[in-house]
Amino acid sequence: MEANIGITNNNSKAVSIELAKLLADEYVLITKTRNAHWNTEGIHFYEKHKFFQSQYEQIDEMIDKVAERIRMVGHYAIASLQSFLDTTHLAETALENNESITFIKELLADHESIIFNCRKNIHLFANDFNDVGSSDFITGIMQEHEQMAWFLRAHFK
Repeated sequence: MEANIGITNNNSKAVSIELAKLLADEYVLITKTRNAHWNTEGIHFYEKHKFFQSQYEQIDEMIDKVAERIRMVGHYAIASLQSFLDTTHLAETALENNESITFIKELLADHESIIFNCRKNIHLFANDFNDVGSSDFITGIMQEHEQMAWFLRAHFK
């Protein structure tokens, strides 16, 4: 049964496409964060190991919320590794070492990229696609990434 929630089919499809990009970004980011968790080395290993774990757990919750939002607006969430790689804005990179600061720099850049894309979509969803619910949703996701970016950025003080 088609969703009858006050959004045209074209608009809900456009929203779902943008949300699929976010879902792909989140999935790539969780993979990169788990890599940091598993492979970080250095004098503060245990502290950083636990820090990266808290970050990937938070991203895992966001992944579920984004996929469910896509379903709420009446579409199917992408769900294969290849579709995530084909859709993401983020890049997989080979890091030069496994020091926590190297991982932190990379993850911070990714969070900031997601924040930028969310901020762009807030007005797009509300004004162009008449979907205030998804606009509000994306605002909350952006705020979570802002906090996570702040926690990463704090390591440079």
